[in-house]
Amino acid sequence: MDYLPPAKAIPNAFLASAKSWWAVGEKQATISEARLLRRLPFYSPSNTPSPSQPVVATSTRVELDAPKHYINTVSITPTAPASGAVSPTPTVLLHGYGAGLAFYFRNLSALATWAGKKGASVYAIDWLGMSLSARVPFSIRARRDDISGRVHEAESFFVDSLEEWRKKMNLSKMTLVAHSLGAYFSVVYALRYPDRVSRLVLLSPAGVPRGPNFSQPSRELTDEGAGAPVSNGDHKSIESPSKKRVEEIRDHQRDNQRQQSRARRLFMYLWEEGWSPFQVVRATTLWGPMLVGKYSARRFAGLSEEETRDMHDYILNITLAKASSEYCISHLLQPGAHAHMPLVDRIGELKIPITFIYGDNDWMDPEGGVQSVEKLRQAGNGQGKMYLVGNAGHHVYLDNHVATNELIIKELEREYEKVAAARS
Repeated sequence: MDYLPPAKAIPNAFLASAKSWWAVGEKQATISEARLLRRLPFYSPSNTPSPSQPVVATSTRVELDAPKHYINTVSITPTAPASGAVSPTPTVLLHGYGAGLAFYFRNLSALATWAGKKGASVYAIDWLGMSLSARVPFSIRARRDDISGRVHEAESFFVDSLEEWRKKMNLSKMTLVAHSLGAYFSVVYALRYPDRVSRLVLLSPAGVPRGPNFSQPSRELTDEGAGAPVSNGDHKSIESPSKKRVEEIRDHQRDNQRQQSRARRLFMYLWEEGWSPFQVVRATTLWGPMLVGKYSARRFAGLSEEETRDMHDYILNITLAKASSEYCISHLLQPGAHAHMPLVDRIGELKIPITFIYGDNDWMDPEGGVQSVEKLRQAGNGQGKMYLVGNAGHHVYLDNHVATNELIIKELEREYEKVAAARS
């Protein structure tokens, strides 16, 4: 795949939408991901490292044990071995609900620069059943009234495949950097496999506080950025929020919830009836690309025109691909997005450093982070931290990538120093 045609303009009329709908498919999805990844100077479509780069990024399918089960993986590995006795803990980036690894295209360069200096490896993967990983059947055997059974089965689908991927990659321990529902699964994974996780960095995590809260999962396809368009890096504000500041954000979320548009209320109703936002879009058939285009153009308006088109094409192909693990959501979350088994009631078992990062215009309730840091402290783990990033919404890592990259790298540096101290 040497030449990639540029992404077409975002459709704003039915005929263009229909043409776009017919072009969707697995091949186009691969092309749309590659467009975003090729912005990285160290990305090698041919999997051949460049001697001028300290790292190389390659794309592979990591085959799992079950037939036709595989995990789409981008590996960023050093072109020279680590200097000294320290072998840094690998970092794994995990996306949120219905998204994909290329959502991190604004973060990978900064992480790769750090990794190249330290001789570290960074991986970004698609969850099984999402994005470009295998779209395998997803089903729950537990009865509808068996809440814990349903939650356990849904969680297992993801964390078991992550553990299988880890074994295939021969990784002993990992630092997990994860967004939204991916952050939820990362905590669950750490609870089940505590010896395999050294540190968690949770970006606007889902399912944390007890309900009801003010998160709205329907906004995965109706989010307007909450007044925080994608930043070009000129806003680097990072704060450790006070109780007053958190309450201000929650007040804003309450107001936003009261002012929901008719379309958003419809999404929420269908969600509560067991539909996923992506199923709703598929149901619109030829109108789907135009509907996704309205979201893409609005939500990622701060990107360049070319980046916005590329993101739209990527999101469109993810959204219209064969349905799979997206149906996990109704088994994990109650209507209103609070979890059946909130993480705040489970996270105290973890003994590792955990960092919560929210946008100051986030629609994910930051009270969960506050409660979790306190839960960790009460359990004797003083390594919990929480930050607010300015000029950022739910996609905090994309909205203000400069500040978020700074926080992530700070945590990776702490992990590096911890490993170095243990081996000295």
